[in-house]
Amino acid sequence: MKIQLRHPGGWVLAALLSAAAQAAEPLTLAEAQRIAETRSPQIAANRAQEAAAREMAVAAGQLPDPVLKLGVNNLPISGEAGWSLVQEGMTMRSVALMQEFTRSDKRQARSERALREADLASMSQRLALADTRREATLAWLDVAYQDSMRALLASQIDELKLQQQAAESAFRAGRGEQADVFANQLASARMQDQLAQMQRDIAMARARLARWIGEDAERPLATPPRLDTLDASLGNPDETLNQHPTLAAQQGQVALAEAEARIARENRKPDLAVELMYSQRGPSYANMVSLNVSMPLPWDRANRQDRELGAKLAQLDEARARQEDMRRAYLSELHANLAALQNSRERLQRYDDLLIPLSTRQIDAALAAYRAGSGSLTRVLEARRMVVDTRMERQRVALEAARAWAQLNFLNPQEGTNVPQ
Repeated sequence: MKIQLRHPGGWVLAALLSAAAQAAEPLTLAEAQRIAETRSPQIAANRAQEAAAREMAVAAGQLPDPVLKLGVNNLPISGEAGWSLVQEGMTMRSVALMQEFTRSDKRQARSERALREADLASMSQRLALADTRREATLAWLDVAYQDSMRALLASQIDELKLQQQAAESAFRAGRGEQADVFANQLASARMQDQLAQMQRDIAMARARLARWIGEDAERPLATPPRLDTLDASLGNPDETLNQHPTLAAQQGQVALAEAEARIARENRKPDLAVELMYSQRGPSYANMVSLNVSMPLPWDRANRQDRELGAKLAQLDEARARQEDMRRAYLSELHANLAALQNSRERLQRYDDLLIPLSTRQIDAALAAYRAGSGSLTRVLEARRMVVDTRMERQRVALEAARAWAQLNFLNPQEGTNVPQ
């Protein structure tokens, strides 16, 4: 039986259209963060490091492996009994088993150190996650706001083209001056150059975004999220900083230094080793059993073990000092970004309520006067340039506010609140 496929090209076309639609779907900020998280090799490395440290925590708490010894002692090499294992009474074939009994406190300290390394790796993973989210967010915001400025310039260039046609028509009809035509062309050329610079900046911003999300950086971006959903007070700054991943990782360094100091303190106490040996002699002689106990003698403890402990305690002081210095630095950064966000919000309100409406009314008045013959094209171009500059500056302020929000969101990471809706 033959099966005939009807219109096979339709299936291919549908698949291509589906793939194209998916590729053209706007990339939201939340999706960019998720893609960056899944692509980050640093997060995977920290996860593997944590798993390795937790495995080591179990191994560090165990006794060392016993040592098996096999040997031949007092073997004659000359005379009638030369190279004989049974004729000489002192010749012994021996088997021994030795076990070092590491103190339980020392084994527990080593296990605790490995656990602190695992905790530090977990905190480093959280830090890498926050860093990845922040950098992807900043790159996404750069592309989004610069693309909005590009669209603004493109719309103004289109309006200048219409105005250019009107100026040329007026000049040909004897109602305008040739200087107006050249002035309009010059204004359009300047905006074209400004647009080229903006396209260069967008390409560079997309390259930075591709560092985190790969080829998805070429997708069109969704509308930037609202930034007024972030609590400007951020609660208690000290409590906020306690949640900061960098400070949490530094606290992990302090805990690790404490564990290192504890190991150095326990190393001042020697461990015992016990050896049991069975020795077999010739058939005419008795076999023997030996029991040996050994331990190191810390005869120069002041210059060895105590020095090691002093070094670990100094490293602990260093870790604590670095933690405090980092806490102060991030507290200053927290207040600085909070002030920047509040200032940018106030400026945005001023642009929306006052500056942009005034510039719009100015261009409307200049156009009305020009069409009525009582105003010059130069005044219209100046008013249009003012509109463009005002709207562009408004977008730059919005980008500053967005970047300050991203930094604050990194300083105060909360699960599920990385992107305001």
